[in-house]
Amino acid sequence: MFTGIIETLGTIKNIEQEGTNIHFDLESSITTELKIDQSVSHNGVCLTVVAIEGSIYRVTAIDETLKKTSLKNWAIGKKVNIERCMPANGRFDGHIVQGHVDQVGRVEAISEQGGSWIFDFSFDANSGNVTVEKGSITINGTSLTCFNSKNGRFSVAIIPYTYEFTNFHQLQVGDDVNLEFDIIGKYIQRIIRGYEA
Repeated sequence: MFTGIIETLGTIKNIEQEGTNIHFDLESSITTELKIDQSVSHNGVCLTVVAIEGSIYRVTAIDETLKKTSLKNWAIGKKVNIERCMPANGRFDGHIVQGHVDQVGRVEAISEQGGSWIFDFSFDANSGNVTVEKGSITINGTSLTCFNSKNGRFSVAIIPYTYEFTNFHQLQVGDDVNLEFDIIGKYIQRIIRGYEA
């Protein structure tokens, strides 16, 4: 389980395809603290560390992951939000994040607000996913609060710290992002649908 509080940024150093899988080699400030077989969130996608060499570690994405996330758009030099799993005795600073991306969203607008930023996002509402006003959302692994919540659209406000220390500073209008909707909301939605069926 993750909390959506980003620890550091990783930089993609190499991309290698093997069959339908893609191996990503990343460099980060926490590589020396990682171990093989450890689960790490990369832009909100839970991936397993499969190799470590010096400051570089490798994760592998299978075809299913590539189809349902923005990982297929990754390129060498891209910065990625990194979070390790929450330890059992850790502080719960964000919200419950599984590292299971529900769908890809898109950046629709970015506006600077005198030191902070407003990001507007869209997503395919036919998926059944919903946001609620002041509810939690995970964008590229970052725990945030929704507002302007509408069918298939929502906004988030980004403070300077988050803008600088996550990859929000490199997002541009039209970019795809990984969305994980609030787990509690998803269960409620499923219960309601079950009753409607």
